[in-house]
Amino acid sequence: MKLEKIITLANANVWLRFLTMERSLRATGCNLPLWVIPYGGTRFDLPANAIWWEIPEIKGLLAANRSHPMMAKYQCFTTGNYQYVDSDVIFLRNPETVLAGHDGFITSCGHWGNPDHTYTETSLAVLKRISTCWQTRVFNAGQWACDRVLYSFEEIRSRCCDPQYIDTCLKFPFHDQPGTVLLVNLSGVSIYNLTLPPVCMESTWAGSYRDENYVAYWKDESRKPYLLHWAGCSLAELPINRLLTDYLTEEERRVWDQEIAQKRNQIARDQRSFKNRLGRLFRGFRAFHAELQPKNSR
Repeated sequence: MKLEKIITLANANVWLRFLTMERSLRATGCNLPLWVIPYGGTRFDLPANAIWWEIPEIKGLLAANRSHPMMAKYQCFTTGNYQYVDSDVIFLRNPETVLAGHDGFITSCGHWGNPDHTYTETSLAVLKRISTCWQTRVFNAGQWACDRVLYSFEEIRSRCCDPQYIDTCLKFPFHDQPGTVLLVNLSGVSIYNLTLPPVCMESTWAGSYRDENYVAYWKDESRKPYLLHWAGCSLAELPINRLLTDYLTEEERRVWDQEIAQKRNQIARDQRSFKNRLGRLFRGFRAFHAELQPKNSR
């Protein structure tokens, strides 16, 4: 695969994460253009060699179906020779070098061992018809690479609006992952995960590294992950988080810490509120149950 560009999805809310991703990419020696798909309407000033990239027809299709905005990633399928990453990714090695010996559709996540959240009930049935080893064909929608065009816009619209697939590709309310996985599998492209043989790359998920000495897993350079993804663990206090924050200035780090603290506090408030609501519900149920009992049985 000869990479020609890096693609990501971003808005002003993830500006600092975008900066760490972009700076880590450049630190590996990769100077490829960075195409940024807008997530919603809040944009920000991009660094050099980066552009906003939006396909109006894809935007219109998603708007007409009230689809999740992360499904804007589908426009990646209309181009080729790219690496896609979410903004909560940093690069450890130059993707141009790592992917040079591979072709087709390349991913490097561990979802083959835990395929939850990569399918819907209806898409799972489709995946099982494609392969008895369907688990090796699912992946995290936050990072992948592809050397070819998988669909035209008309083909995307036709496939997504098919009654068999619309609930997964356009109506799934939480994120794009099942739709992305389904569309790739339906395209017929070969799918290879770098964490499986013969490469057996170490985990690209930051949550896999809980030890201070996480670099001990990377003694073999050929198996060292070329990127790290903080999917689902962005608020966790992990030693490996320093790889993110090392790319920030002192002022950016201060803002970063404030944002993390605010998010953690909000989660704590939400959890307390939920527990309080459960407590009130339980007390109400107990009082209602007591009222239903015959008076002489109380």
